[in-house]
Amino acid sequence: MDKDSGVGVIDKSVAILDAVATSPASLADLVDRTGITRPTAHRLAQALETHGLVGRDTLGRFTLGPRIAAWSADGGDPLQARAAAVVVELRDATGVSAQVYRRVGDQRLCVAAAEPAAGLRDTVPVGALLTLKAGSAAQVLTAWLPPRERSTALRGAAFTASDLDQVRARGWAHSVGQREPGVASVSLPVWSDGDVVAAVSVSGPLERLTRVPASIRRALKDAAEHLAG
Repeated sequence: MDKDSGVGVIDKSVAILDAVATSPASLADLVDRTGITRPTAHRLAQALETHGLVGRDTLGRFTLGPRIAAWSADGGDPLQARAAAVVVELRDATGVSAQVYRRVGDQRLCVAAAEPAAGLRDTVPVGALLTLKAGSAAQVLTAWLPPRERSTALRGAAFTASDLDQVRARGWAHSVGQREPGVASVSLPVWSDGDVVAAVSVSGPLERLTRVPASIRRALKDAAEHLAG
């Protein structure tokens, strides 16, 4: 710990947050990165998880939690402001769930979401941190990374380098049951100054999105262009 406030529990909690901010951490990783004893690290990590300041990834490792992600997503970002309206329009145009994601390290942050009033809902709350290893939005946010970063991101992913070649060639990504059984999704990149800054997505039941109708691709393209400003 770089600084000592004199309040031990606060200093140790901040050390744990610093430790998981760099990359997901097992309990052993937390002990190694912070120097805090195993029982104390476990107790504090669980307490921070209760308040949403720490979360877990699909392997059970500790990560930054959804409350911190939500605070980060609420900072006056112009794309964030547009996204809240875009997902509603996209949901209404397609009849399925709509989301906008941004890459945060080796995860993706949901910055806007809208759910249909009826039918299967793929509920992803704003501020949720999801894997960058599965799903069409993960493919989009990975496909245009520099080659070295892309290669690293592909380790353990549910998609391959060949899949990402296809995404770049056609300009959109499709996944079927990749992130969650029974759910399919379609995503397009949001561009700004030559970089992919976000992914706009729709997700819903397999029977709706196993194939990708042209109408859904058009709706996503319109949404992506609106988000790009």
